[in-house]
Amino acid sequence: MTPQFPAALSAAAVPQPPQAPGVLVVDDDEAIRQMLAAVLSRDGLSVTTAADGEEAVAAFAAQRHAVVLMDVRMPRMTGLQALAEIRKLDRSASVILMTAFAEVGSAVQAIKDGAFDYVIKPFDIAEILLLVGRALQMRRMRDDIATLHRELSSSYHTDRILTASPRMSELLQTIAKVAKSNATVLVTGESGTGKELVAAAIHYNSPRNAGPFVKVNCAAVPEGLLESEFFGHEKGAFTGAQARRRGRFEQAEHGTLFLDEIGDISSSLQVKLLRVLQEREFERVGGAELMRTDVRVIVATNRNLEEMVRQGLFRQDLYFRLNVVTLRTVPLRERPEDVRLLASHFLQRFATENQIDVSGIDEQAMERLLAYRWPGNIRELSNAMERAVVMSTGAMIVAEDLPEQIAGRADDGDPVAGDSAAGIEASASVAGGGALREQVSRFEARVVAEALARNDGNRMKTALELGISRRSLLYKLQEYGIS
Repeated sequence: MTPQFPAALSAAAVPQPPQAPGVLVVDDDEAIRQMLAAVLSRDGLSVTTAADGEEAVAAFAAQRHAVVLMDVRMPRMTGLQALAEIRKLDRSASVILMTAFAEVGSAVQAIKDGAFDYVIKPFDIAEILLLVGRALQMRRMRDDIATLHRELSSSYHTDRILTASPRMSELLQTIAKVAKSNATVLVTGESGTGKELVAAAIHYNSPRNAGPFVKVNCAAVPEGLLESEFFGHEKGAFTGAQARRRGRFEQAEHGTLFLDEIGDISSSLQVKLLRVLQEREFERVGGAELMRTDVRVIVATNRNLEEMVRQGLFRQDLYFRLNVVTLRTVPLRERPEDVRLLASHFLQRFATENQIDVSGIDEQAMERLLAYRWPGNIRELSNAMERAVVMSTGAMIVAEDLPEQIAGRADDGDPVAGDSAAGIEASASVAGGGALREQVSRFEARVVAEALARNDGNRMKTALELGISRRSLLYKLQEYGIS
């Protein structure tokens, strides 16, 4: 079956998330169960309740729930034991633990073992609703990515172009038109923006899709060997040529030849390439036989060929011959809609490849990803998410898992508005000296305690005032013994 290119994935075309299966509330205190069930039901959620860990596991086995809100200390089976059993049934379930302050250490360990988050009793209802909302959002995101994977893998032959950007949607529509022709295409754009993906999309949706798609990175091949790479050579044509070799033009016969970094080829090779494009014929290096070729050529570059023509570094006639149709890829900083989508896609991919159990990106880490300028574009985002997956210690990617330039700095190198306490600790570490660190810790403890008092003990408001995450605040409260 001939592979078809997917329709442009504009925001309107992204599949709608399925209805959430619901929330399972688990607590041995009936009053708490009823109260949480009433509050969550008013929020439009389907709620099931269970009185202990055993009932929770049985209820979850009977019906998969998107979120499990569960107490830690219960008779027969504790929340931590039930967490382990639920994770065996469905590793994608988001389990939020309710725990006493004295058991925070166990809850933190539970997060490393796969829990989504935890909340300390007595809790704020607003805090519960916020956590459940985030967990459901994460579930919908995973469902969206899974749906996109299924649709694209069935409709596109090899690589996938994921986007919710209107500008990228326009590019995909242009690709669909260009693919039907046999015209030479020049793909321009910054490094890491997917120029090879564009070339592949054109080939696999063209009348030549049954033929080969052959790629050459002109910058990666030594200049003295590039002519042989293009056209092949005869035996004895040069030192080391021990046998006849077919070049890439021959290998791509009746298909497509993609020449990446075309701005890096020498002036002498530019002349020979122009001849091939105009006459559709060439000779192997060291040979006299005239070879005919039936190949569509797509070239790409991150350099400004017009400026190179003005400087005499690139032949004008070759530029005009290549510039029949020009497509410009969109830098990631100009398609911010795609950062969240692509980050989740790469997370799923690298988690699967490395067999690491990580299911999502927490809010603070996502804010850092969205604030970053991405000079390396999609390739840099892919590398950053692979690093984050490998460095992760819990079920969620946190800011600390990201590369330093992303976790610590935002747009144009300005410091990211992050954890104030973390900044103080970093300064103390640089300055060195136990006495200084002790003074900083005392100062930090006083700042946290005063902020907590100003907010009448409300942890969410305190975290917002201090500019840190709720989880970081809870760590500080435990570290300094602040009740």
